[in-house]
Amino acid sequence: METLSPTAARTAIEIGARLVDIRDADEHARERIPGALNLPLARISDLATDGRPVIFHCRSGMRTTANAAQLRTAAAGAPAYLLEGGIDSWRRAGLATITDRGPPLEIMRQVQITAGVLVLAGISLGWLLAPGFFGLSAFVGAGLVLAGTTGWCGTANLLRIMPWNRRAMV
Repeated sequence: METLSPTAARTAIEIGARLVDIRDADEHARERIPGALNLPLARISDLATDGRPVIFHCRSGMRTTANAAQLRTAAAGAPAYLLEGGIDSWRRAGLATITDRGPPLEIMRQVQITAGVLVLAGISLGWLLAPGFFGLSAFVGAGLVLAGTTGWCGTANLLRIMPWNRRAMV
């Protein structure tokens, strides 16, 4: 699929193109391009098309590029484009975004922080108290392998239901 620079995308939006943000709801809640429809990649097949051009974006452009074939299919024959560099390049080009730092960090960043803390705790406790605590680090490592190979992450599912994340998921 063809990519559009942020300024070319803005011009296309001004004359009727639709902007679709494929990031998860928690990412969209923290920062978004005004007028963008949030339709996470997992639900992209729900995109209602009306023949107008569609511009897809993510944070950096990597997710849209990696899933271009799926996005083209979701556009159902309408002209489809990718925002070059995602919302990051949109912001760098000096174009407006809506930022709300009130929502919690994105779930995957929370997973990374949690996994890192648990691994460090397992290593520290194993070294200082008892070697059995090294098992905690092994458990976290196995969970990360499972998440990477299956796409299912128990830590992310658990973090999604935590009280600080409920507002972002509404």
